[in-house]
Amino acid sequence: MIYEFCIRTDPGLARENNEDSVTFDEPTRLGILADGMGGYNAGEIASGMATTFIKSELGRWLSQAGRHANAREVRRAMEICVDNANRSIFNAANSNPQYSGMGTTLVLGVFQDARLMLGHIGDSRCYRLRGADFAQITKDHSLLQEQMDAGLITPEQAATSTNKNLVTRALGVEDAVLLEVNEHKVEPGDVFLMCSDGLSDMVDDEGIAKILASDVPLEQKSVQLVEAANANGGRDNISVFLAEAKTGSKKRGLISRLLGK
Repeated sequence: MIYEFCIRTDPGLARENNEDSVTFDEPTRLGILADGMGGYNAGEIASGMATTFIKSELGRWLSQAGRHANAREVRRAMEICVDNANRSIFNAANSNPQYSGMGTTLVLGVFQDARLMLGHIGDSRCYRLRGADFAQITKDHSLLQEQMDAGLITPEQAATSTNKNLVTRALGVEDAVLLEVNEHKVEPGDVFLMCSDGLSDMVDDEGIAKILASDVPLEQKSVQLVEAANANGGRDNISVFLAEAKTGSKKRGLISRLLGK
């Protein structure tokens, strides 16, 4: 299995700074996206620390362990690296009053041939398009999700709720955090989208699926996703990470990057 990857981030139309951070480590096929929160510039610090730390530590482990590390080993490495990143952000927040209370959501994926090891914290999401089937494959750690699970509100009511951004789990807010990790089988033609809520709050599932299914290059899809979020108001920072699985004999790790501002 070979993959093509593309990342893009945009501040949106309502905010001057960008508290999202998205990065990719080509040799290990590791993608990381974080959406920061906190006081003045603190969210930007938290998300940047998360992506930088995890890319360095987990990327190093994946390079040393090789692409054939089993799922259990990859899962454990993800948990350890995220725990270390959490402590680093938590300690920085508690030692610097300017960063008090900062934290970040997180979604990260390790693409290994026909397997994706996917971890997340908070309400940054991962979607998968497989043929005509479009699905959200992460479950938000949020008050809204808990209310829907309990049958207190419907998905339609959740879409217009004023509590959209209340997460129940975030990186760096407490001295320990639980990373939810799931293993997914990858099939040729699958397109995966990791994104911050600046996209998912602005563009509905039907709109996202339509763009992902369009017959244009992956980079153009990332442009169209950001444009759609901004066309609908762009009320938050927008970040996307796209991965498309293909069969073939090309060199592993094709990547295109475009960081929009």
